[in-house]
Amino acid sequence: MASASDHLYMSRAIELARKGCYTARPNPCVGCVIVQGDQVVGEGYHQRAGEPHAEVHALAMAGAQAQGATAYVTLEPCSHYGRTPPCAEALIKAGVAEVVIAMQDPNPQVAGHGIKMLEEAGIKTRVGVMEAEARALNSGFIKRMQTGRPHVRCKLAMSLDGRTAMASGESQWITGPEARSEVQRLRALSGAIVTGVGSILHDDSALTLRETELNLPDAAELLQKQPLRVVLDSRLQTPADARVVTGPGDVMIFCSVEAAKARKQALEAAGAEVLMLDSHDGRINLEQMLEILVTKDINDVLLETGATLAGAMMQQGLVDELIVFMAPTLMGSGARPLLEMPFTSMSEKLNLNITDIRAVGNDWKITAFPNND
Repeated sequence: MASASDHLYMSRAIELARKGCYTARPNPCVGCVIVQGDQVVGEGYHQRAGEPHAEVHALAMAGAQAQGATAYVTLEPCSHYGRTPPCAEALIKAGVAEVVIAMQDPNPQVAGHGIKMLEEAGIKTRVGVMEAEARALNSGFIKRMQTGRPHVRCKLAMSLDGRTAMASGESQWITGPEARSEVQRLRALSGAIVTGVGSILHDDSALTLRETELNLPDAAELLQKQPLRVVLDSRLQTPADARVVTGPGDVMIFCSVEAAKARKQALEAAGAEVLMLDSHDGRINLEQMLEILVTKDINDVLLETGATLAGAMMQQGLVDELIVFMAPTLMGSGARPLLEMPFTSMSEKLNLNITDIRAVGNDWKITAFPNND
């Protein structure tokens, strides 16, 4: 059973791991704390892909005091050579006596190998301390490793009466500046931002990170690592001079096989990657789209779109998390609904588990997960 001190030190490791949540992708966020007796002698977190892992930073800080110490790590230490040497080997060489691990590596090909390496070297291991909190750090990485699909967050903004846009399509701005800053941070957490072509045609959405709204210490660095922008455009209506195409970073446009080749060539000339997916009904195959994003090491997808695409993703069970910003305003019964899901009976309703409700400026942020029970 985990002790109070176990929770104290693992809580600190999780706090450290969060420092890398914007910069470590596509790698997982990992934190490490090294304790000698009742004194913290080393701390570290994984900052960027290709750079030293959390354990290496913590061991460097601890120095000789790592000998006989206990290391608290939020994710099983790696056991293989990649762009950096295995962390399990580093812990063994440093002479730590015990490693407390929040969770196993979710990659089924490597899960348990780091633990085995430590135990074969005579190091005591304990696994599962604050596992739920550790899993929440890397929900996208875990899902990609275990299912071959990214974690999909659907961001929606609505009025108090559940409306997202006027009948004309006008929607800017439903929520206030604080909520928009929160959305910028959601974008920064994501490897890709997905939208439908309607958002491009109506609003000329850029879907980029904006330094003035991020309010993060790493904002300048994050601007150089813009999330992949993805437009679902079955008939290839996206203008070649749209801001989503001409903005900084990469853009990918998915269309159906019936799309005009001349438009495809114009978009590619403007710098977009255009992929044509097979479709029996002229619509984008949403599952195939997500599987393609995974091949680009995308852990987390932020779905920022209108009622039609959001509703389709929900009905197909492709949304893992709903984040709804609710503004204290009424838009009337003629305005567009939150989700386009033409249910006709109560038996079709989708239940949600709400895990968090909090004020963001003058708006409310609601976090919910589909209830699949």
